[in-house]
Amino acid sequence: MSRLKDIIQYICIKYPHKTELSKARLTKLVYLSDWFASLVKDEPLTEVKWLFNHHGPYVDDIYEAISKDENFKIVETTNYYGSKKHLIMYSSNNQEKSTLDSFEQKILDNVIEKTKTMYFSDFIDYVYSTYPVASSERYSKLDLKKLAKQYKSEKKKNEGNNQSVAPA
Repeated sequence: MSRLKDIIQYICIKYPHKTELSKARLTKLVYLSDWFASLVKDEPLTEVKWLFNHHGPYVDDIYEAISKDENFKIVETTNYYGSKKHLIMYSSNNQEKSTLDSFEQKILDNVIEKTKTMYFSDFIDYVYSTYPVASSERYSKLDLKKLAKQYKSEKKKNEGNNQSVAPA
C-alpha cells in the first residue's frame, strides 16, 4: 500500500488545481497513470485491481489508502451543482521524500499535464474514451496489462490496414 500512497502523495503535491482534486478525480488519475504505464511498459504502476462500475474505473483502494493516514486530509465540500464531494489533500507539513523512480514520475507528470485543463465532465469523457473502458462491459474487471496488449495489437493491425489502402 505504501507505493499507492506514494503515487497519491505525488499527485496531491503536483496537481495544480487543489480544489478540483476530489476523490473521484484522484481515483481516475491513478487509473490513468496505471493505463499510461501499461501502454509504455506493459505494467501498471500500482497493483490495484480496477473495476468498471457505474462511475467508470473505480476501486475503494485509493480512499482506503489515505483515509487512515494522518498525512492526508479528506474535506467534505460541495461541487458546482450543490452535490457533496470529497477533496483530497496532502499535508505539506510532513512531506516525505518520494520513493518513485523517474519513469513513475514521468508517467504521473504526463497524466497531470494531459488532464489539468479539463473540466470535470471533459475529464470523465476522456477517462471513458480510454480503451479499457470503451472496450469493456460495465461491472467487469479491467486487466490493464492484458488490455494494453490488445490495444497495441489492434492499433498495429489498423495501421497495417491503413497503409495497404493508402495511395501509392
